Amino acid sequence: MTPKAIANRIKAKGLQRLRWYCQMCQKQCRDENGFKCHLTSEGHLRQMQIFGENPDKFVDEFSQEFEKDFLEHMKTCHRTTRVQANYVYNEYIKDRHHVHMNSTKWLTLTDFVKHLGRTGKCFAEETPKGWFIKLTPAVADPRLLTSEKEKLKRKRLEEADEIRHEKELRAQIERANASQQAQPPDKVEATELERKNGEKIVLGIQPTTKTNRKTNPLGTSILFNNEEEEEEEIPSDAPVNHKERLGSTAVHEADRSSDVRMQGVPRPWICPGIVVKVVSKSLKELGYYKKKGKILKVIDSYIAEIEMLDSGDIVRVDQQELETVIPQVGGKVLLVKGSMMGYRAELQGLETDKYKAKVCVLHGDLAGKEALVEYEDLSKLA
Repeated sequence: MTPKAIANRIKAKGLQRLRWYCQMCQKQCRDENGFKCHLTSEGHLRQMQIFGENPDKFVDEFSQEFEKDFLEHMKTCHRTTRVQANYVYNEYIKDRHHVHMNSTKWLTLTDFVKHLGRTGKCFAEETPKGWFIKLTPAVADPRLLTSEKEKLKRKRLEEADEIRHEKELRAQIERANASQQAQPPDKVEATELERKNGEKIVLGIQPTTKTNRKTNPLGTSILFNNEEEEEEEIPSDAPVNHKERLGSTAVHEADRSSDVRMQGVPRPWICPGIVVKVVSKSLKELGYYKKKGKILKVIDSYIAEIEMLDSGDIVRVDQQELETVIPQVGGKVLLVKGSMMGYRAELQGLETDKYKAKVCVLHGDLAGKEALVEYEDLSKLA
């Protein structure tokens, strides 16, 4: 390399005058004479001919590139700080190959800062010392904007579910009212009591059986066996036929279990050690609605004493106001319904189109068995 070439490289090193830079050719001239020679060169005239065919397109592209690089520099060096705009611009133009402002649609830095403020990408403030800017949270960290969108979407879905549930309840009430109006009660007219020749009056009253129910603190009633049920008295002197008594007791229990099934009472599935979700809207004001908790103990088969996971509070909730919780794939679950009820298993996958879960039993005579079960047939182990 000749000494003249080395001298030219030293002179070209660093920043030069902005007015002697050609953005279309991306060429920096060292003096006014060199810039005039460049303007008359064949290459520059060819580039200007291309620019003249669609000037707005090139100006918009240069403006977008300048704004993108400027904001990227802000994210790198001044993500959360309030800084003077002129100071950031001086840092930005240290790169020799940056997009120059004289090729954009903004004539001055003030116009560019006002544009950032109008578009919501920066907080712009004019002070006696000049313009100060600060990135908005959405630009500084786009993940915050994504999480806010997800929260808003989830909230809208919950509101839509509640509205749909209310519409279904109103439709059921309207159908019930319409059926009652379509079948008016039969009118019974009062008549005088007539007796012939001192005839005796007989009342035909049928004895009714009472069903013992136990009411929990939340107002829901639960069927249970009455241990203090009156038994038929048998004289001590009479012989006792144990087979006959056992047979009658079995028939009585079968009849009572069939009565329970006919009344539509669900079987108990809650048990200590599993994680459940509270879906009782009556507990929404207390902050327990759609919160998860661990069952500590079960009272009368249908009442769960739960320790809330987030607050540690102890509450008692009826089984009808609880839902099972599905863990992540690989988590341990307890089968609470179905033919494999009571077995511990590992969740291996979910088939969302069938609303079923694939599990593998971990213990007992069914250890290693894989099966597909409904979502509500399993719950996460604490």
